[in-house]
Amino acid sequence: MKAINDWKIIILLCLTLGLAPFFPEPHIWGKIKWIMGGAKGMAFMDWFDVLLHGFPYVLLIRKIILSLIKK
Repeated sequence: MKAINDWKIIILLCLTLGLAPFFPEPHIWGKIKWIMGGAKGMAFMDWFDVLLHGFPYVLLIRKIILSLIKK
């Protein structure tokens, strides 16, 4: 449970799993563009991919919100 509340681990996950593969563009960025374009032709595996690559950002947003609430 400590790992999902550690800034260093969350940032590392965002920069590695969240952006991988890096070339020609970050994978999550390509998926977001696909979804914004209507998500035509997206299969279950593509949605799972969005979940997998997007989860570090969910953790980051959660951590930011929790930090703001504490203050």
